[in-house]
Amino acid sequence: MIKKYMTFQKSNGIAPYIWTVLCILPFYFIFQSQSVIKIVVGILLTILFFIFYRIAFISRGWPVYLWTLILIGISITSSSLFSYVYFAFFLAYFIGNIKDRVPFLILYFIHLFSTSASINYNIVVHEKLFLQQLPFVIIIWISVILLPFSIYNRKERGQLEEKLEDANKRISELVKMEERQRIARDLHDTLGQKLSLIGLKSDLARKLITKDPEQARNELKDVQQTARTALSEVRKMVSSMRGIRLKDEIQRVKQILKAAQIQFKCDEEPTLTNVSLLTENILSMCLKEAVNNVVKHSGAASCTLTIEQTWNGIVMKISDDGVFNRVEKFQYEGHGLLGMKERLEFINGSLDLLTEKGTTLMIRVPNDVTPRDRVGDGK
Repeated sequence: MIKKYMTFQKSNGIAPYIWTVLCILPFYFIFQSQSVIKIVVGILLTILFFIFYRIAFISRGWPVYLWTLILIGISITSSSLFSYVYFAFFLAYFIGNIKDRVPFLILYFIHLFSTSASINYNIVVHEKLFLQQLPFVIIIWISVILLPFSIYNRKERGQLEEKLEDANKRISELVKMEERQRIARDLHDTLGQKLSLIGLKSDLARKLITKDPEQARNELKDVQQTARTALSEVRKMVSSMRGIRLKDEIQRVKQILKAAQIQFKCDEEPTLTNVSLLTENILSMCLKEAVNNVVKHSGAASCTLTIEQTWNGIVMKISDDGVFNRVEKFQYEGHGLLGMKERLEFINGSLDLLTEKGTTLMIRVPNDVTPRDRVGDGK
């Protein structure tokens, strides 16, 4: 029990002692009075203050504001009758915990003006007991000014941190979901067709093995070659899952276009700043997909890549001088252009397709990437 008590004291510092003193102190001021009626009234006001203070803390909606106004009234009365201004400190702390900004500001200024008026009244009438504690009164008055905003801002910052944490978790889940979709697309494009081909050729070889052994051997050679190609593509796909830097993808693109005898034009290697690995990875995948389409479908003699970074985003342009074919080259309904659009939408990017004098893909992404998509009562 003692150990728990000591842990509580360590975590809260001297705050519990301050609150305890402020709870006991009003009775000292009340018993300074010579009138029995005033003493009884003072005790009742103090008990009511703490009861209403507790009720206000557990209330929701408009009753919170009603209880706060009643508490302000008790605080002013205690200050006027007994020179006890320390209830104002309790109220400053309570008002700082109100969540809605407009009610917070209204109650803050009501409390500030009423407390200031009460303090000035006691100074004007030269209340002896009040003047004796003037340094402490000034401290309370400063607390009434600063404490509510300090608590309100701290609460607001805490709420923003919670929202940020939730957003980060959501982003993490969305990244995983996007990665699963990408793997599904890549597996479909890489393995689906080749495994179907292996199955068909294996069936054909089985049927030909007695009728035409030579043809069966040729079909099995095709099966072997297709399996090797599929394995190679799977290895490349697994490698790409580790994250691709744009400059590394540009080097691969150069090799692919050179092998396809397509001239590659790129002014200089881009130096990107303020770009996350996720964005760079998506740009790399889009570049890879676009160049694969150029090689497979365009019949182009040259391909030009330009990457420009401005203050608000990155523009990547892939152009070729080949022939555009909507059905074969960039299928909106297929896994090529649609896959690029889905990836770019995830990072608030966009894709435009221009088909005059060849084909041009314009890819735009912002520098500060934020994936799309937790964004009532009285306190």
